[in-house]
Amino acid sequence: MEAQFGLAHLWNQGDLVTKAVAIALLAMSLASWMVIIIKALDLRRAAAQSRRTEAFWHSADLADGLKKLGDEPGNPFRALAIEGREATAHHHAQPQLHDSLDVSDWVTRSLRNAIDDRTSRLQNGLAVLASIGSTAPFVGLFGTVWGIYHALVGIGASGNVGIDAVAGPIGETLIMTALGLAVAIPAVLGYNALVRGNKFIIARMNRFAHDLHAYFVTGARISHNGGQHGL
Repeated sequence: MEAQFGLAHLWNQGDLVTKAVAIALLAMSLASWMVIIIKALDLRRAAAQSRRTEAFWHSADLADGLKKLGDEPGNPFRALAIEGREATAHHHAQPQLHDSLDVSDWVTRSLRNAIDDRTSRLQNGLAVLASIGSTAPFVGLFGTVWGIYHALVGIGASGNVGIDAVAGPIGETLIMTALGLAVAIPAVLGYNALVRGNKFIIARMNRFAHDLHAYFVTGARISHNGGQHGL
């Protein structure tokens, strides 16, 4: 009767180590795809929010501009505008130790802290993808090595050293290496894509924060041609 090989056979014939490796690879794959999908949706939302910043500058006043930025939770551009407004008001209203800083430095520090906080949130989950992308191939390779050892022990015990008895079990264990690569490749590609997306959003936040700084300090936004115009 023709021998049956494949994932089902590998699972049924595998020991606890082989099954643990397969489960680990499955968990890593699910985790990486979950991070990729969630972070991709976050970046898409942030990109849409960044396109509203120009409408913000064409508003009648700051309150109207905040409405145009939207009120979605976690909107980094709205958070920057609110942080700049509150930093300016706080500096003027309450004499404290920060009075040794002028309003420009104080607003700069407040906006920078807000950008750092939002950048940290954007980068959440990337460490998971980086870890999976770098370790999954080795986890799969470990499963292959262990499976080859397990198969050779079984072949030695049976006494059948024909090519058909060796090639099947050995080839079957190579599936674990393929599974490791199948987990790692999407994680690496997803990591690179998310890093590029984060750089785009961070650049837009820095540009918006620069304009906000000019507005809260001088009352006018610095235009791209070097002039200034009010909000």
